[in-house]
Amino acid sequence: MNRRQSLVSALVILLCAGVLVVFTDVEVQLVRWFNCGPIATEAEKSSEVCR
Repeated sequence: MNRRQSLVSALVILLCAGVLVVFTDVEVQLVRWFNCGPIATEAEKSSEVCR
């Protein structure tokens, strides 16, 4: 590989890593909202995860 291909490969890897981090954070927030949100029971709302 030449220098240009190496730079493009590095940029693609960084882009993929960034997308993965963003979607992981969003997924964690959605799961927490679903488990601790308005339809959760009182026991679920007072659990360790929801505090």
